[in-house]
Amino acid sequence: MIQDELVYQILQEFRFTPTNDQANALRVFAEFMTDRDERATMILRGCAGTGKTSLAGAMVRTLRRLSFKVALLAPTGRAAKVFSLNSGFPASTIHRRIYREKAFNGADGRFNLNQNMYRDMLFMVDEASMVSLSSGNTAFGSGCLLDDLIEYVYGGTNCRMLLIGDKAQLPPVGEEESPALRSDVLRSYGLRVYECDLDEVLRQGQDSGILWNATMIRRMITHDEATQLPRIRLSGFADISVVPGDELIESLASSFSAVGVDETMVITRSNKRANIFNQGIRNTVLGREEELTTGDLLMVVKNKYLTPRNPSTKEASVKSKGLQGDARQPASSNQPPFGGIDGGFIANGDRAVVRRVRNVRELYGFRFADATLEFPDYDKTEIDTVVILDTLMTEAPALTHQQHEQLFDNVVADYADVQLKADRMRLIREDKYYNAMQIKFGYAVTCHKAQGGQWAHIYLDQGYMTDEMLTPDYIHWLYTAFTRATEHLYLVNWPRQQMEE
Repeated sequence: MIQDELVYQILQEFRFTPTNDQANALRVFAEFMTDRDERATMILRGCAGTGKTSLAGAMVRTLRRLSFKVALLAPTGRAAKVFSLNSGFPASTIHRRIYREKAFNGADGRFNLNQNMYRDMLFMVDEASMVSLSSGNTAFGSGCLLDDLIEYVYGGTNCRMLLIGDKAQLPPVGEEESPALRSDVLRSYGLRVYECDLDEVLRQGQDSGILWNATMIRRMITHDEATQLPRIRLSGFADISVVPGDELIESLASSFSAVGVDETMVITRSNKRANIFNQGIRNTVLGREEELTTGDLLMVVKNKYLTPRNPSTKEASVKSKGLQGDARQPASSNQPPFGGIDGGFIANGDRAVVRRVRNVRELYGFRFADATLEFPDYDKTEIDTVVILDTLMTEAPALTHQQHEQLFDNVVADYADVQLKADRMRLIREDKYYNAMQIKFGYAVTCHKAQGGQWAHIYLDQGYMTDEMLTPDYIHWLYTAFTRATEHLYLVNWPRQQMEE
C-alpha cells in the first residue's frame, strides 16, 4: 500500500527504532497524506524529549526526496531557523509567507492576506502553539493569525497543513490554550482533522536533568490540585545547576567563552528585569560603556519595513533634501530587492548583531543612530538602517502608541509640500526616521520572546515566587523556559524551598 511505503521511506530517514507513539504518528501521517479530502489537516503534538523534532525532520527530508511539495513555516525567525537546521531545508516565518503589504495610509502599516497560488503543497508549521486565535494584531490581515493561515493554505489547490507543537508551552498572549493544537477549534473551520500525541520521553532524555524536570513540570499542568511550587531535582544530573547571584558574572563569562554570546540567553519574567540583566551583562561581563557599540546583540521589537534597493526619481529627489536616507544605491540586477531579507521586512523578535554604529543624533523628540546590522537567522545578511535608541532600555515592549503618534505627526510635517496624498504617504512610509528600527538588547529576554528558539546555555531568572503565585500560567512559563536549553540550564538565585533535598 502507498501508506506502508510512505512510512517505510520516512523510517529510512529517521534512522532510529521508533517508539510506539512515533510509529502511531507515522501511520496517522500516512493516512493524512493519502486522504483525498481537500480540507484535511493534521496536528502533531509532542512534549520535550519525545523525538518530535527528529520525526518532523525525517518527514520533511522524505517528502522532499520523493518530490512532494513542502513549505516550512514557523511563527518567528528564530523558530524558522531552528526548523530549517533540524530538517535541512529552508523555512520562513508565517507572516512572510502569507501576507503582502497594502498601500500605506497612516501611522501604521497594513498587510493584506496573500493569495495561495500553489498546487499540491503541504504546509508544515512548527511551534504552532504560538499561533493565535485572538484578534490582536490588526496590522496583518484579519488580525487573527489562525484564521488567516487556514484561509491562505486552503485557498490553494489541493493544499493541506500539518501543525506541529507542544501544548504544554506558553499559549498565545491572552489565551488559556493553544488554539492551533486543538482539534475542536480546527474542526470549527470545516477541516477534517487527524491528530496524534507524542508523550513517551526517549531514554536519552531520561538522563537529562533539563528534560526530567521539564516532564515533571508538564505533568503539573493537568493537576488542578497542585498547591506548591515545583521542586527541581539537581542531584544526578550534569546539565542543570544553580548559580548564586555572586557567581553569575563569572558563570556568564564562562558561557560566552564556551558556547558564544549567540548561544547564551537569560530568560526572565518581565521587560524591567530583562533591562537590568541586559545592562549588567553589557557593563560588567562584556565591559561595554557606550550606549550602543559594535558586537552588541539586539532583538527587534517592532516590524521593520524595508525600502527596496532601487529608489524612484521622486525618492532620490527627496533624499537630496536630506529627508530620505534609508534608500540604497541601485544594486546589480542579481541582488535581492531588500538586501537579502525575504519578504521585505524584519519581524518583531528577530535577532541582529551590530557591526557598525555611527552618527547619533536627536530629531522629532527621539534619538537615532545609523547602524549596520547582521541577521544571523537570515544567513548573516547585513543591512544599513537607522535605529531608534529610545527603545533600548524602556520597560514598554516598544514605542508606546502615544510615542508612535508623536513621531508620525512630526515626520508628516516634513512632507507638507507634497501635494498628492499617495505620494506623501509613500514617502512617509519610507522615511528613515519614521521607519527606524526599534530595538532592545538581546542578552536577556522574556519567555514569550524566547519561545520558539533554543540556546545551548539558558540562565533562568524567575524572580520572587511564593506558593500563592502558583498559577497555570506560571507552570506553562516554567516549562517553556526549561525547554529552551539544549546543553545546560542555570537556575539563577533559585530558592532552596524549590529544590529537592
